[in-house]
Amino acid sequence: MKALIFAAGLGTRLKPLTDTMPKALVPVGGKPLLDRVITKLIAAGYDDIVINVHHFAGMIRDYVASRDNFGVKVSFSDETDLLRETGGGIRHAEPFLDGPDPFLVHNVDILSNLDLAWFRRQHREGDLATILVSDRETARYFLFDDDGLLVGWTNILTGEVRSPWPGIDPDKCTRLAFSGIHCISPAIFPLMRPMPEKFPIVDFYLSICRTHRIRAAVMPGLELHDVGKLSELDCTVPE
Repeated sequence: MKALIFAAGLGTRLKPLTDTMPKALVPVGGKPLLDRVITKLIAAGYDDIVINVHHFAGMIRDYVASRDNFGVKVSFSDETDLLRETGGGIRHAEPFLDGPDPFLVHNVDILSNLDLAWFRRQHREGDLATILVSDRETARYFLFDDDGLLVGWTNILTGEVRSPWPGIDPDKCTRLAFSGIHCISPAIFPLMRPMPEKFPIVDFYLSICRTHRIRAAVMPGLELHDVGKLSELDCTVPE
């Protein structure tokens, strides 16, 4: 099974640590974030792992080599020429991810107790993507209809609402926060080809959700930490 780990980011919220190392190698509980995510993926049966790299890319390559590729196939989607954002990063990794089966995308700075086997089972045939979401407090939310399908996005601080359905009422939708973990059909790649070189995956999902099914997955008892900021580095790592 294939998985893409987003590890290319600059890690600006983790400065000054990321002045000398990539976010992926920042330690939490004595282990680099990348180590924790890869170990979790392998335990769930993922044996073909792609890591996108940009900031201190050589350090990430060297670390993976020092761990003998964790005993699985590891490839690198090189973005040292241009940081392509989340949507562009997925499209750039197409040569490694394309195939008959859905692939997982996982942010390197997300630690959780997510049951990855359960999450993969939530992806239904014919859906373009399944996104892990939760009912937690944040400023920005995806909006879903009664069938759990994506219909829009809102920022509750600014009141901004984005949707391909004009006049959508956020109060009549289910409002859930994105986790940075998705299961995606390879059918996404032809749809991405008209997009610019760099683009966010959220914008892309919103542009196609009227014609393609993007489904919410909510795991009961989910514990999730976004370790992209200094205040979260001493978090208790979910098992």
